Amino acid sequence: MENLPNCPKCNSEYTYEDGSLLVCPECSHEWALESEGNSEDASIIKDANGNILSDGDSVTVIKDLKVKGSSSSIKIGTKVKNIRLVHDSSDGHDIECKIDGFGAMKLKSSVVKKA
Repeated sequence: MENLPNCPKCNSEYTYEDGSLLVCPECSHEWALESEGNSEDASIIKDANGNILSDGDSVTVIKDLKVKGSSSSIKIGTKVKNIRLVHDSSDGHDIECKIDGFGAMKLKSSVVKKA
């Protein structure tokens, strides 16, 4: 039998694998198996050039971005100040920010470079 870790929520020893997730049958908590050893690597967000981003950084948009619900777009070279990183984003948008003329936005780190 495999040596699976105990549940981080209730410390139950009866955890089991369900695909890529570990599941606790006692408290129904689910967590990813790969997050056990790579928690530091998963929390690092890098820009398009590979520079590590952190909260409060300024970034520059590297390509024109269409904005849903608007006829205008965010132009290449637009500088965005004081970003906030989102680590648990399901849609890939891992930067929250405010852009002048557009308001609050979410961006992907792959379309920005550190300023």
